Amino acid sequence: MTALPPYAELLRLRVDMDDCGMPVFVMPFHDDVVGRPGYLHGGAIAGLLEFAAFVTLRQALGERAAATATKPINVTVDYMRAGLPRDTFATGTIERLGGRIANVEAQAWQKDRSEPIAAAQMNFLLVRD
Repeated sequence: MTALPPYAELLRLRVDMDDCGMPVFVMPFHDDVVGRPGYLHGGAIAGLLEFAAFVTLRQALGERAAATATKPINVTVDYMRAGLPRDTFATGTIERLGGRIANVEAQAWQKDRSEPIAAAQMNFLLVRD
């Protein structure tokens, strides 16, 4: 995996792999991700979800990733519960990978994966060389 961009470094993201070899982003709680005192900032959560979706898409493209530009068309983030002062995790799932469009969903959770704190739906334009 390539180096993460500066915003990911600000969030202090790290990438682990789950049991199936899929990337799991981990964002530790720290001062740079605080919104109101004691809670995660919504923008930090959205950034985490965006990275999870983007990396999942690049991984799904495999060898085609180097020859394919991915351009976000839109993103919708649903906030389901407050992010508390603890590590936050996120993964992405490919919903559709077509010739020109990809639809990716990402979920973020803290203690229990079955209780997400936020989810994002992202649509990407795929521009192949």
